Amino acid sequence: MNRNKIIESVQGRLFELQDPEYRDFHAKLIPTVDKDRIIGVRTPVLRKFAKEYGKSEDAGEFMKVLLHDYYEENNLHAFLIEGIRDYEECIRALDAFLPYVDNWATCDMMAPKIFKKHLAKLEPKIEEWMASEHVYTVRYGIGMLMRYYLDEEFETEYLEKVAAVESEEYYVKMMTAWYFATALAKQYEKTLPFLTEGRLEKWTHNKAVQKAVESNRITAEQKKYLRTLKRKI
Repeated sequence: MNRNKIIESVQGRLFELQDPEYRDFHAKLIPTVDKDRIIGVRTPVLRKFAKEYGKSEDAGEFMKVLLHDYYEENNLHAFLIEGIRDYEECIRALDAFLPYVDNWATCDMMAPKIFKKHLAKLEPKIEEWMASEHVYTVRYGIGMLMRYYLDEEFETEYLEKVAAVESEEYYVKMMTAWYFATALAKQYEKTLPFLTEGRLEKWTHNKAVQKAVESNRITAEQKKYLRTLKRKI
């Protein structure tokens, strides 16, 4: 089957899985994507389809298409990348795809299982992503640092690297805030100085405090203190 036929086939299947009410709801959550480009397929349904489709011969050809028409095609692409079992192949697929990611949801859903087995090699790659000029590539890098390097692999230098990211982009600043809120939940004593010393941009600082205070992983005593660290903008 040629590539155009493959795309038509995928789009047809996605429209068969459409939930119009979900489309109307979800479109409000991803304002960077035109509503006309959203079909409205619920994530568990799309994941199930991706698992089945990934076994087909057409999946490889589909992934060679990087500029997709629909939001769900991007998400399908993301889920197919997740299923790649070879680390180097997975990185190549990500590097090809990330520049075309145009929203936070597609960005945040990609967490290849193979990464857990290659954290030493992944760390410098994350730094490369965080240095990108593309908003969602930077966001992805911070997200991977948050997902995989705040527990056994944690180093204080990772906090410093995220704090050093300079961006006025909302979706980068929001991920940075989310990172520091999660870091407070997992590495409170080592993360706290980044707030007490005012090492984050004010908006990001306050959003990190807000998210931490909203977390059920932060103690009541910690929340009480964090509230005192709010900064005036």
